[in-house]
Amino acid sequence: MERYIERAGIETHLRLTEIAHAAKRHWGYPERWMQLWRDALTITPEYISGNEVYAARLGDEVVGFYALMGSGARLTLDHLWLAPAQIGTGIGKTLFAHAVAQAKLLGALELEIEAEPNAVGFYEHMGATRVGENVYELEGQPRILPLLVYNL
Repeated sequence: MERYIERAGIETHLRLTEIAHAAKRHWGYPERWMQLWRDALTITPEYISGNEVYAARLGDEVVGFYALMGSGARLTLDHLWLAPAQIGTGIGKTLFAHAVAQAKLLGALELEIEAEPNAVGFYEHMGATRVGENVYELEGQPRILPLLVYNL
């Protein structure tokens, strides 16, 4: 089946949201946490039209996506999610490589990634370097999200 990446259209917002939620849920987080993250994982038509959002397709099915935010020398990889059945198939690597190429086209020198802790190994394997962390509170406990940079 043919794999390809294309600019996401606003009509894909529900599918992209479904993928983001399913991918996050794949890591076994409690449902109450999933509810807390609902808005952050919801991709709206406005988000798609206001950012660089690209979808990976396997045949006619959207199976993953990424989003770049910002402008200038440092862009942010705001999302990179795969449908759980596609994890480990190489589509994530393809999406990341596409994001890197797109960031370069936009004139960026660095790609900043606040990583899902379970995805840090993937980003490091792709060449990103851990430069710090962001700490948030979740149910009264600190939640540490690694901060990585990929030099373009």
